[in-house]
Amino acid sequence: MTAQLIDGNALSRQLRAEVAQRATALKARGTTPGLAVVLVGDNPASQVYVRNKVKACEDAGFHSVLEKYDASMTEAQLLARVEALNNDPAIHGILVQLPLPAHIDDHKVIETISPLKDVDGFHVASAGALMVGEVGFKACTPYGCMKMLESIGMKDLRGKHAVVIGRSNIVGKPMAMMLLAANATVTICHSGTADLAAMTRQADIVVAAVGKRNVLTADMCKPGAVVIDVGMNRNDEGKLCGDVDFDGVKDVAGFITPVPGGVGPMTITMLLVNTMEAAERAAG
Repeated sequence: MTAQLIDGNALSRQLRAEVAQRATALKARGTTPGLAVVLVGDNPASQVYVRNKVKACEDAGFHSVLEKYDASMTEAQLLARVEALNNDPAIHGILVQLPLPAHIDDHKVIETISPLKDVDGFHVASAGALMVGEVGFKACTPYGCMKMLESIGMKDLRGKHAVVIGRSNIVGKPMAMMLLAANATVTICHSGTADLAAMTRQADIVVAAVGKRNVLTADMCKPGAVVIDVGMNRNDEGKLCGDVDFDGVKDVAGFITPVPGGVGPMTITMLLVNTMEAAERAAG
């Protein structure tokens, strides 16, 4: 058996084309979707991320604003800027790029963003809405993973057992909640879980989101399982790789996401989808 690839690049292009069409229709009604991206400090990786996000917005026909501030910006100054964006009718989504400088409380900043503009899906109100099935914004990376499952016909996961390896608030917990909302039975683990392989060998779906190479190997995988690799690591040759031993697992799994070209492109795409939804809601 050789697993079928779930092509994140192809799915991303399809979804972005749909978003661009929706943006054109909304602009015809007098509203241009607007996203503000706020970057504090000079973290090199963050600079690349925000540049890609702004470009994606422009390609989709959005109004995008990139605000860059020195690392010496105070927490009070940042909170005031977020409040100003909350009150700006031209801005429908606000993204404050993490990590922030150590003297600024990430949680306080995220909670200051209006839930109506929380297109990153990190606000406690967004998490609460997801938990109880109300309308809210889904965290972008796990939302992208769910779209990948839908693309292979796995929308209603009733009767499926999913294992999420990774318990972070950014991916692990939101991923588990989205799988539960799709009627899956969900087990959350981490890289130090006792006999992790016993858990993963039962799983119809495995989502690896630890940030550790080879956390899932072929002997840990149920034949025919769907494997979603959220990890972003470097191998011994310096090449980008995920959390999954791709070469081994692809011979056991039914479907697998590659790294690169899997989950990565979907994260920014779902940011666009969330911003589009925020603009449509605001327009009524």
